[in-house]
Amino acid sequence: MGQTEKNSEVESENFNALSSDNALTNPKADRLGYATFARYLADSICKMSFPEGFVIAVYGSWGSGKSTLLNFLVHYLKEKPEDEQPIIVPFNPWLFSGHEDITRRFIDQLQAVLSEFKSVPKGLKDRLADFGKLFSEIPIPYAPAGKVVEKIFDDKQKDTSDLKEEVENTLLKQHPRIVVTIDDIDRLATDEIRQLFRVVKAIPNFTNVVYVLACDKEIALKALADTQGTTGEAYLDKLVQVPFELPIPNKNLLRRLLFEKLNFVLADTPTQLLDRNYWGNIYYQGIDQFITNTRDITRLINTLSMTYPAVQGEVNSVDFIAVESLRVFCPTIYDIIRKNPKAFAGDTDTKGFVSATADELKSLYNSWLAQLQDEDKEPVKRLLLILFPKLSAIWGNNTQYVAQQELTWRRQLRVCSLEVFPVYFRLALPEGELSNTEMKAILALAGDAKAFGETLVELANQKRPEGTTQVRIFLEQLEDYTEKEIPLNSIPSIVQALLDVGDRLLRPEDEPCGMFDFGNDIRIERIISHLLRRLEEPARFEVLKQAMSNGKAVLTIVDKVVVLGQQHGKFGASESNLEEERLISAQHLDELEEIALNKVQDAVQQNSLLQTPGLAHILYYWREQTSEDEVKQWVKEAIKNDEGLVDFFEKFFEKAFRKSESNMGQTTGYGLEPNLLEPYVDVCLAINRLRSLLEKDCLTEEQKNAIAQFIEEYDRSQQEKDSDDPLA
Repeated sequence: MGQTEKNSEVESENFNALSSDNALTNPKADRLGYATFARYLADSICKMSFPEGFVIAVYGSWGSGKSTLLNFLVHYLKEKPEDEQPIIVPFNPWLFSGHEDITRRFIDQLQAVLSEFKSVPKGLKDRLADFGKLFSEIPIPYAPAGKVVEKIFDDKQKDTSDLKEEVENTLLKQHPRIVVTIDDIDRLATDEIRQLFRVVKAIPNFTNVVYVLACDKEIALKALADTQGTTGEAYLDKLVQVPFELPIPNKNLLRRLLFEKLNFVLADTPTQLLDRNYWGNIYYQGIDQFITNTRDITRLINTLSMTYPAVQGEVNSVDFIAVESLRVFCPTIYDIIRKNPKAFAGDTDTKGFVSATADELKSLYNSWLAQLQDEDKEPVKRLLLILFPKLSAIWGNNTQYVAQQELTWRRQLRVCSLEVFPVYFRLALPEGELSNTEMKAILALAGDAKAFGETLVELANQKRPEGTTQVRIFLEQLEDYTEKEIPLNSIPSIVQALLDVGDRLLRPEDEPCGMFDFGNDIRIERIISHLLRRLEEPARFEVLKQAMSNGKAVLTIVDKVVVLGQQHGKFGASESNLEEERLISAQHLDELEEIALNKVQDAVQQNSLLQTPGLAHILYYWREQTSEDEVKQWVKEAIKNDEGLVDFFEKFFEKAFRKSESNMGQTTGYGLEPNLLEPYVDVCLAINRLRSLLEKDCLTEEQKNAIAQFIEEYDRSQQEKDSDDPLA
């Protein structure tokens, strides 16, 4: 095996051991400094001399690395020259706990290992065979097994000296030692711990037999209390010749070990997405408090190994490590955060956050912290302040975070973003949501205007559970990418795609759901503006000129030109923007207005204008650019027949939102302002035609309802007008 393969094997073991809660076996993977101690201990065991059997204890808390130390010891013992190498008998009683008698399993293991060596005296093998036979006859639950061992040796007291001498003389010639390692003692039940120590104590103290026991001393002391009328401490002192206390692992070594494991779990996360300064603050201010031993590392790495792949690319990796740390070490706080998103995520104007006074909020949050252990309160508080910046309004310097900051958090996939927040706690995206991975996959097509546009149309055809389309959420999220993520060379093709298929993205399902909501037309306009601001003015003009000339989205093109004109004080704007705030110069605006007008007139020639969405906006622009008579003539031709009349009126219907008197909520209907129609048609004559159409079956139910509602409102407005006219 080459050196590279060996290194890879060590790295794999180093990760897999911790991720599966197994101890390390190869000292090269040591990160806690135990390998050196294990090597010296192996040397001592092979070279030391002692009058009788010897018991060594390695004490340490759960997760401190006792099993790893034993494995390293065995490794170094096996590396000894053949004439020095001892017989190693590994035994883990926990594997048999609750199923079989531990004493019997220990004897079976001892017999199985020793029977492989010809050098082991026959007398010892026979004695072990006697033990095995005897234990096979002991009924469940084997409770008196330890006492049986003691009785066997009492009955054969006269043979013990001869057997001891035979064993020692033979073993000294062939194998300097028999080393019995016993691990995971502290995982056993109290009765099983007592039984195991009785066995170790009862077997003859052969000079060449060394026991190495690994356990949590406090657990052993409690289990051995009052055994044979003595304290647990006295019992251990009598049994164990040399105890070793494993020190608490060095904090720097633990950090290094944790960081290695995190590298494995997050191996596919692009390094540019990791803000090292931010990670440093998150780790040292909060997570470091919880990493006290290798067991803590194992618990966290196990959790991340399972949860992170499910959300990779959808979350900020640093925030996710922090949130999962709270899940593992402070589940109470984790659950509170999960159930109260608006109390933590979002800006300081989030509804439900600012309704309470600062003192009320501080009392609430402090009551949550009070549920933690004292040593965890301050680290958790610091961690929450970093994860959820708006908490500084309660615990910090009263900094206010506004909605603009929320956009930054969303781009960074931070847990403090209300939109991203659910991903951290559900391990799955909200139903119908576009993932960050999907967003980037779509944006990968941005260099090809045709492919990108076709994809947008596909999204517009996909319905979300609440009734809107996928293109709405895509456009909402796309705005987060316009500032930096989208390459400059992709801007022309994205603008081209939007001005080509934009009208096909204006689906009824995505119309504003309230007075303060936006439609896809506003989203498209904002995206184009954000992208263009990254270019110099001449480049902006060229991009728009090319895209408008080749585009088919008449309304989207007109809307864009109107917005550009309003920056110059045109199209009803109350005032013009400062020159440096305008996207396009006055000269270039004139050229773009001409292109937009040509698009409208082309639609007229192709008889497609009546089918174009936002007809009222388009006619307004047409009238502003040419004359009212030209537009009125087209309308007159368009509404000659009943079908054209209905189509025309439908394009002028807009959703109207009214307060419901019965439930204090909001109802949605259709409204149509007569003054919008007056420049183009005789409204009174058109209304009479519509009245007659209601008696026919040529209308859909929705058309009938909308027209009936409009007629009712028209009649009401006329009555009000008549009552106000003293000459009526």
